[in-house]
Parts: sequence; structure tokens; C-alpha cells
Amino acid sequence: MDPTSENNVNGVGNGIHKSMKDTLDNGNGTMSHLSRMAAVDIEFNDVTYSVKTGPKEFKMLLKGVSGQFKSGELTVILGPSGAGKSTLLNVLAGYRCMDIGGSIRINGQLRDVQKFKKMSRYIMQDNMTQPNLTVFEAMSFAADFKLGKRKSRLQKRAAINEILSILRLTGTQNTVTDKLSGGEKKRLTIALELVNNPPVIFLDEPTCGLDNLSSTKCVDILKRLAHLGRTVVCSMHTPSASAFNKFDHVYILTNGQCVYRDTASNVVPFMRDVGLECPKHYSPADFIIEMASDEHDFDLIERMVACVNTNLPLVPILQSKSEIDFDKNNPKISWIYQFNTSVRRMMTQLYRNRNYMYVKLWVLIFLGIVNGSLFWNIGNDASRALFNFGFCFGCQIYFLYIPLQPVLLTFPSEVKLMAREHFNGWYNLSAYYWALTVVSIPLQIIFGFCYLTIIYLITGQPLELHRSSIFFGTCFVCAFISESIGQNIGSMFNPVNSMVIGSIISCPLILTAIQDFGVETTGPRPLFRTIFMYTSHLRYGLEGLTTAIYGYGRQRIPCPTEEFYCHFSSPKEIMQIIGMERSLDFWMDISALFIILFISKGITYYFLRQRVQPNKTFQMFQVIRNLFKNHFNI
Repeated sequence: MDPTSENNVNGVGNGIHKSMKDTLDNGNGTMSHLSRMAAVDIEFNDVTYSVKTGPKEFKMLLKGVSGQFKSGELTVILGPSGAGKSTLLNVLAGYRCMDIGGSIRINGQLRDVQKFKKMSRYIMQDNMTQPNLTVFEAMSFAADFKLGKRKSRLQKRAAINEILSILRLTGTQNTVTDKLSGGEKKRLTIALELVNNPPVIFLDEPTCGLDNLSSTKCVDILKRLAHLGRTVVCSMHTPSASAFNKFDHVYILTNGQCVYRDTASNVVPFMRDVGLECPKHYSPADFIIEMASDEHDFDLIERMVACVNTNLPLVPILQSKSEIDFDKNNPKISWIYQFNTSVRRMMTQLYRNRNYMYVKLWVLIFLGIVNGSLFWNIGNDASRALFNFGFCFGCQIYFLYIPLQPVLLTFPSEVKLMAREHFNGWYNLSAYYWALTVVSIPLQIIFGFCYLTIIYLITGQPLELHRSSIFFGTCFVCAFISESIGQNIGSMFNPVNSMVIGSIISCPLILTAIQDFGVETTGPRPLFRTIFMYTSHLRYGLEGLTTAIYGYGRQRIPCPTEEFYCHFSSPKEIMQIIGMERSLDFWMDISALFIILFISKGITYYFLRQRVQPNKTFQMFQVIRNLFKNHFNI
């Protein structure tokens, strides 16, 4: 779209709405970033949408609804719970694109979903913002993602200050987002999407959780934005009487059908035409929604639907001669710039989350001292050589759970927020994925190195560079794999279910890692046992650690003076008793670990891709999961 200013529109110079100029906090500010937009009118006819509720059962959520949402107007979609408000928003915004009937037109032309997504922004009900960032930092990163290098740092700052001033967030620009109130966080989610000046804004329950005063102020802000030429559409339950009168256009749904579509002032006359009189002490919004609920006669809903089609007909919007081209003023940001911005934002969040870093550091120091004390100086004691194998296994357990558990708790929320930002066109998924991968590498290495240094020295392992390098490197790769497993689980489930599933998956990984160690096998293993054993990265990691300690021609281990005989002073004898004398090939083990790592990382990217753009196969699994979830109430 070409968002050039339209001079002298409605008698206002420079294309800027006078009421908007009068509401600037500084009293004399001018608006350059949020200039008046070219019109984007939305028209939909006989739109239907259904979801699968069983093997052969479907539920119709939208039953042939029609309407028009025009630029310069603030439209509200009202209705009781389950009426289809959020569903209609999802369909119009392109968040739901499968199994939709009817037609949706933009300025009289059939909607191109991909092009429309670029010019529209969808602000969902949950006030999710990036944690550990101040308001100004969050806006700055949003500006970098959306504006790239085509605007200087000063121009971006001016645009940010303008948006914060309009949304009354100037006083909170140095406040961390997690400490904002509900109203401030809601306004911030709106501000983040205004950075690249979109002509269409959808909002799902923007006043949810706010008091009447905050709700009214939120509606005022949305109306100001709409009167600059934007198409602003929001859904609500029952707004207050004062907020209801501020809407330019009201669209009411019940049971997936439209029962009203006109101005707020025409609700009472419309109800008279249906045969109902609104009591004087009733809010018109409350009255029409109550009458349209399922608790009343179904014949009344049918009469209201018929009255809408008869008394409130739709005049088709004429097709625009010029094609909307939002990319003209918002060219695509380069992949490397998106990647760099993602890395900078993640590093800033890590730096701000220093308490978590301190806690994790103290935990690994504590665990290193405790576990090291359990295996004190065992590495150079031939009389306890077999227990050193237990030390290697303990290291594998540590590098399974410590990288895994934090990811299971935090990654589901990160994925949910990533999906919303990606839908609103902040960045490519691949840029986010590689930034996430790159940022995690130094953290795992630093924390792993600290733990291994403590426990390696306390347990008296051989201080030879090639052995310690193999030992440390194997543990690092295992940590990356465990972290990736956590990301695979966290990208599909919520934190509670992720923790449960993570624990369930960990058990067979641990058990298969030590399968057949110290046992003489007289025949071939069953196929399923072999498959499980050689798909566990802990198995290869344990072999790699054992090779680092006892392989590569290590000399005999000294026996304590108080011991008369040490049977396991020979490393070859140790490897023979645990059944590894024929599998001492470190490069085979490390190759298998890297293969598992690459596969696991590939699965992570696939799951993230399906979260933002699911294919039919993935949608089938989602339906099965939802059926299972609803059946067992989990």
C-alpha cells in the first residue's frame, strides 16, 4: 500500500486529523510517522468456518456472515461467549485460512492472504511481550525488525517517541515490560505493531482485564488511530455505555450469525423494528446482546437475522483502480539484519536476566562440589576403577537434565510469542531459529566448562590435554542435544505437559544408555532393544567419556599402598569387564552424536515451522491431540 499523505482530507491540512493533533501530550507536537493512510476497506460475504470435533463430526462456528469494515472507522465485534467473535477476527486477519467458505475482498478485490498479512497486524488477547526489556528497548527492537536500515537511528527514535506519546506510554519507557500494568501492557502491544504504520489493525479483546476507566481510554486511543484512516477492528464482550457510544461501527454476532451491523446510535431503533423496546436503565449494548443470547427464544434470533438482511443491506464496495502496495514504503528487511537484531535482543534479555545466571552458576558450583566429593580422587585409584564408570554416567545424567529442564519451562512461552511476531511479519523463521541456536552455544559451553573443571579436578581424572578435550567436548555435544530435545518438546506443548513428557522421555534414554554394560551377551539382541540403544545419545556419550578416560593406550593406574592387589589397574581389563573392548572408537561415537544433534535441530526447525505455517499432516496431528486433550480433560 502507498501510505502517502492525502492533503486537505476533511478540511485538515497535511492529511493529519485535527483531533489527533490536539491530543498529543506535549500540546504542540507534530505527527510525521503516523500520517493519514490510504483507505483499506474490508468486505466479506457469506463467510463460513467449521472445525472438526470428532472423527466424522464438525461444528459450524461461522454460518454465512457478511459485513463491511471501512477505513477511518473504529469497528467493534460484540456477542456472548462462543458467538464467534475471535473466530471471525482470525478468519479476516488470515490467522485461519483452511476450510473457509464465502469471499473476502479488500477494496473490492478478492483478498490475497499473503499480501494482506503484510499490511495488517493482529493483536491477540494475551498481553504477551518480550521479557527483561524496557518499553523503549522493546520499541527499538521492533523498529529495527520492521524498519531495518532505511531509517536512521534518530528517525526511528522520533517515530518511537511519537507512538509512545500517542499511547500515553512516555512515562513508562524505562520500565521493564514485566512490571507494566495490564492497561500499559495492552497499549504496548498496540505500540509495537504501529512501528511500520500498518493500515489495518485487528485486536482481540483489547479491554480484557481492564477497569471501566482504562477500557474507555483504550477505546479513545483506538478511535484516534482509526480516524487517521486506518481500519481498526476489535472484539469485546460487553463494553460500558460510554465506551459503546465511541464506536463508529458495531457488528454483533450470536451463534455464528450476524444479528446487527450498523452504528451504535441505531441499536435502539433496530430493536424496535424487531419488536423489542430497550428499557431506559439498560445499556443498548447489554440489551441487544442479552436478547441475542441462546437463553432467549431462538425465533427472536431468526427475526434479528432477517431484519439485518432486510433493513441493513450491504452496498458493494467498488473495486479500487490502484493496487494496494504496502511493500513500497516497507521493503523487506535483509535476513542478516533480522538475524543480527534477534541476536542483540536475545543477548540483551540474557544480560537483564542476571539473577537466573547467578542462580544457575551457584547451582552448578554446588553440584560440582557435591558430585566431586562423591567420587573424590577416584580417577587415579585402581581399587575403585569401576566406580569411575559411574562417574562418567553421572556426568551424562547432569548434561541431560540441566540443559533440558529450563528449556521445558521457558520455551513454550517463547514459541507462542515467536509465532505471533512471525505472523505479524517481524522476521523470517530461519533468522529467529539461527539466532536462537547461536546464542545458546556460548552459554552451554561456559556453564558446562565451569562444572566440568570443578568435577574433573576433584575426582582426579587424568590431566592430559587430549583426554580432557575429548571428555569436555563429548559433554558439550550431549548438552546441545539435550537442549534441542527440550526445544522439540517445548515447541509442541505447554510448560506443564512439557515437564511431564520430558521426564517420560528421559527415562528410556537413561536406561538404554547402560544396556548390556558388564553383561556377556550369548545371542543377538532383540531388534527393538538395539534400536532404542543406538538412538540414545547418552549411549554414545557414555562410550565417548569412557574412551577419554581409559582409551588411547593409557598406562596402568596406580594402586593405593594400603591395597594388596588391584585387579583393575589395567585400563584394558576395565574396558573388558564392562564390555567395551571392541567399541573404543571415539570418532564413531562423536560422529553419531553430531548426527543425532543435526537431526534433533532439524526436528526443532520443523516443529517451529509447523507452529507458524502448519501443513495438512501436522494439522491432522493437532486435531488428534485436541481430541485426546478434550477427552481426558488435560
